[in-house]
Amino acid sequence: MAGGGYAPAVGVFEDLGAVSPQPIWEGLLARAVHGQGITLAVVEVDPGADLPEHAHANEQAGIVIHGSLALRVGGEERTLAAGGTYVIPSGTPHSGRGGPEGAVVVDVFTPPRSDWEAVERQEPRAPRWP
Repeated sequence: MAGGGYAPAVGVFEDLGAVSPQPIWEGLLARAVHGQGITLAVVEVDPGADLPEHAHANEQAGIVIHGSLALRVGGEERTLAAGGTYVIPSGTPHSGRGGPEGAVVVDVFTPPRSDWEAVERQEPRAPRWP
């Protein structure tokens, strides 16, 4: 791929259920679609799942589309329900925890999450959402 970008895992058009899920952490499963300059991920978070504190070079923006998620970004913490949005600047430590029903979020990263290339891919299956 020109520019050394991460090769897309799916074609130009794909149904979410056909995108291979990747277990990023215990209790967190991502279905990622990668472009040359961006990654879009639909992320399923199990109820009460701890998302460990971490930081990455990618800027991240997201929206909760189902359930709830307690999110800590830098020194600020908030519990977000469906419709809640967030922006995480590059290099900012952040962590989270799935709410009582868990959560489904849509995350967008730039540049693409090329580090996810090494994460195993599971067989495609029906997503929690839609």
